Amino acid sequence: MDFISIPWAPASLFVSAFVSSTLFPGGSEALLISLCLQQPEKIPLYVVVATIGNTLGGMTSWGLGYFFAQRFHQRPQSHSSHQRAMAWLQKYGSPILLLSWLPVIGDPLCLAAGLVRQSWLPVILFIFIGKFLRYAVLAWVV
Repeated sequence: MDFISIPWAPASLFVSAFVSSTLFPGGSEALLISLCLQQPEKIPLYVVVATIGNTLGGMTSWGLGYFFAQRFHQRPQSHSSHQRAMAWLQKYGSPILLLSWLPVIGDPLCLAAGLVRQSWLPVILFIFIGKFLRYAVLAWVV
């Protein structure tokens, strides 16, 4: 893939990781793997860029949940994945956000953390750690 060798590769990875971590689907893992294979000397940069983008996407979901809860003083009717996320969050607290990288349940976990108005500091900490570990393992395996 020649397009990833351009100077915009880190920015493209950031955007891909950000979008992948919101409620929209994305494929930041595939882009990260492609970049790591093409430019292995930049693996640490790519892992950090993907982690930051993905973390900020998760915090966007948290912010939407927080705003909704604050503005409307109620929780929205939700799908089963959202209900599962709320139950896990109530049972395990902020550390469950280490799993925010998981498909299907990860995005609702971030949203649920906002809905129950969890403080941003533990939320961003656990989201960052979970997403960093995921990207670091992917890069290491490559």
